[in-house]
Amino acid sequence: MFKRVLAAGLLFGMVATAPPAHANNCALRDKVVDRLQTKYSESLTAGGLQGSKNVQTMVEVWASEKTGTFTVILTNPQGISCVVATGTDFFKRDVPIVPDGVKS
Repeated sequence: MFKRVLAAGLLFGMVATAPPAHANNCALRDKVVDRLQTKYSESLTAGGLQGSKNVQTMVEVWASEKTGTFTVILTNPQGISCVVATGTDFFKRDVPIVPDGVKS
């Protein structure tokens, strides 16, 4: 009986502490950025913060006009970046410049 309880406890413990399936898409930010730059010729195109005041993650869009690829990564406060989206046929939309009003 004790062996079965111990085996079940160990098995459940290993399953509960296993890394999530998406963990293979995560690494230190420096490594992720280096790979995006060297392998895909991507550079930082846009970014911002998301989340609450207590926990914020940085969202970044990396893209290459040369290859047309793009990658979206999330970086947590500990410096771990995870790739959440990748794609092709990247395009950039220029923001139109609105002239100031004419003084009367």
